[in-house]
Amino acid sequence: MKSTRTVRLLPILLGLAILSLPSAGENKTWIDPDTARTESPDFKVQGEYAADPAQRLPGIQVVALGNGKFNAALLDDGLPGRGWTPGKQRTALTGSRTGDSVKIASTDGTVSATIRNGKLKLTRPGKKDLTLPRIERHSPTLGARPPNGAVVLFDGSSAEPWKNGRIQNGLLAAANSMSKTEFANYRIHLEFRTPFKPHARGQGRGNSGVYYGGRWETQILDSFGLEGKQNECGGIYSIASPRLNMCLPPLTWQTYDVDFTAATFDPDGKRTAWPRITVKLNGVLIHENVELAKDFTTAAPLTGALRKPEGPIFLQNHGNPVFFRNIWVLPRN
Repeated sequence: MKSTRTVRLLPILLGLAILSLPSAGENKTWIDPDTARTESPDFKVQGEYAADPAQRLPGIQVVALGNGKFNAALLDDGLPGRGWTPGKQRTALTGSRTGDSVKIASTDGTVSATIRNGKLKLTRPGKKDLTLPRIERHSPTLGARPPNGAVVLFDGSSAEPWKNGRIQNGLLAAANSMSKTEFANYRIHLEFRTPFKPHARGQGRGNSGVYYGGRWETQILDSFGLEGKQNECGGIYSIASPRLNMCLPPLTWQTYDVDFTAATFDPDGKRTAWPRITVKLNGVLIHENVELAKDFTTAAPLTGALRKPEGPIFLQNHGNPVFFRNIWVLPRN
């Protein structure tokens, strides 16, 4: 027989077990913005808050961390691409949901904000309170049509131009897909969307990448609201950090517009120049004519010594549901 003590302990132990279970939605990944808006109150708070850029007022980027917790960055003179540049004041805020509002503050408590019904009220020492609306920015190159002479790699109709191409809901999934066509010098337009994974951190948060020549990567990651490093969105992995972090919030369609100049070789096959790359993320220049002075970057599908100018486009699968659309390449001399 079970002892009376054991029987009495069972309800307590069961209660503790229930309390330790993950809450509904914990560690969930959203791949559709409409579903995220319906299911996650945090998704509707996360994003950018700013006034008319002509007013040169500060902007705030708010990042959801799951379970009603948030980080934020207060940026002097506006959002990245709308006034703020590295070197200007960037104040970190943190906080959580209380009822139907979110309250965030700086570590010393001198700067604070309350977010409610799509508006953020900012309080700073010695300045009038400021109310900023939540805005949704879109890349100016979103939906760019392929020009004459362009090679269309994905328009939603077929994954035939790709080795290991996989379509899901009319989009090209990140599946370690490699273009069947190889290119030397070209301009590429590509649109991508990272998932909403509020509980994930670092490289686990919407990770993927675009490889040029199958060797050099511009990183894809939900690094919205971070400082901007070489292993974050817009970074040339292991080579260069972006001039500024132009990553938009997760589940927003974003764009890479890239000019790639291939390596050159003499008649004997000796390399005479490394490849170079110019990158715009969401229409903003973040790398200009950067030399790719490596045979390949981390996790590249093509490795070993560089021996020819041509190479494929490669879309990395890093275990995250990242999707692509509207991909085209314009070869040039």
